[in-house]
Amino acid sequence: MLKTFTAAPHRVMFFGGALQTLFAMLWWLFELSARYGVIGTPTVWPLYPAAIHFYLLMYGMLPFFFFGFLMTTFPRWMNGAEIPAVRYVPAFMLLLLGAVAFYAGLFLGRALLVISVMATLAGWAVGLYALLRSLLETPHPDKRHPLVLFIALLLGWCGAVLFLVWLLTDNHACLQASIQSALWLFALPVFATVAHRMLPFFTRSVAAGQDVPRPFWPWWIILVASVTHGLLQFSDAGRWLWLSDIPLALASLYLSYLWGFRRSFQNPLLAVLHVGYAWLGVALALFAVQSLWLLAHHGTGFIWGFAPLHALTIGCYATLIIGMGTRVTLGHSGLPFAIGTPVKLMFIGIQLTAIVRVAADLLPSHSAWLYIAASALWLACFGSWVWRYLPAYWRPRADGQRG
Repeated sequence: MLKTFTAAPHRVMFFGGALQTLFAMLWWLFELSARYGVIGTPTVWPLYPAAIHFYLLMYGMLPFFFFGFLMTTFPRWMNGAEIPAVRYVPAFMLLLLGAVAFYAGLFLGRALLVISVMATLAGWAVGLYALLRSLLETPHPDKRHPLVLFIALLLGWCGAVLFLVWLLTDNHACLQASIQSALWLFALPVFATVAHRMLPFFTRSVAAGQDVPRPFWPWWIILVASVTHGLLQFSDAGRWLWLSDIPLALASLYLSYLWGFRRSFQNPLLAVLHVGYAWLGVALALFAVQSLWLLAHHGTGFIWGFAPLHALTIGCYATLIIGMGTRVTLGHSGLPFAIGTPVKLMFIGIQLTAIVRVAADLLPSHSAWLYIAASALWLACFGSWVWRYLPAYWRPRADGQRG
């Protein structure tokens, strides 16, 4: 079983990502339920609960899924050799050690939290080295997507270093820089780049004979505007965020239209990916409206609260992770690209989760119950995905092939 489990990078990394997501959201549901008096009394944690929530999902969970996907696709995109287990297994073990130690540190103290973040950074660095070797050792003429992804992952690693510095120094500016780095220099560029590379390909393979264009200029706009948003946010220049948010929203919505959002519903698994990407445009449109409000009101007040952020993280990121994760898991397990009614209902549940969480900021009088409902619904949906697909990571391929 161990040989099968470590036979491909997506097996170990998606396994770790799935478990990390479950435990992160279980902790968050417990924290919210205690905070609002549903169960017991609020727990005193060694860090701000919001900072814990942010770290667990952005720096604790995303690297597992990103490395699992990219260690599989990098060689395929560039016609290179597969990344050997000696490079991805140590990365997985260190990331897993970091995740386990972080939960232990929540109960045993800040010193263990520091060690856990250091272990995560070490695993992340090993993963970066594996991708860099693949990037440098292949002669493929077009490395734009892999190069951008590597840079985004490197910036994400730097953001995690800033989180570590905050743990060591209590410098709040480092925490804020870490948050903005994770959102705008790391996660959004990765998701936008993977979508730009893969969504037209997936759509073309399903809609045989149909042309699916992939212009590069909207992608470059998204990348530049995303970095600009992060820098403006960190500089406390909220009233100027519209300069990045409007181009971000327009470029994302344009690509969603160009890639055939409506046509994608002919294939359920493809539709999931298109819906996830469409959330990117919706979320950025909400950010743009909020930016214009800040401009009109001299940088004060947030009319949406964290609604745009959760439209981005739950609506877009979570849907794309589950959609890509499902496709990779099925394809690399030798199973057909087909999903049944239970999985379709789970995907619909994720969309409802995003809507409920966005509504929590739009309806502040009901926010407490909506926060808890969104967390519970997320766990129910993602838990069903884990129950269905997690065993595929330690079982041999159904078609008898290796990997």
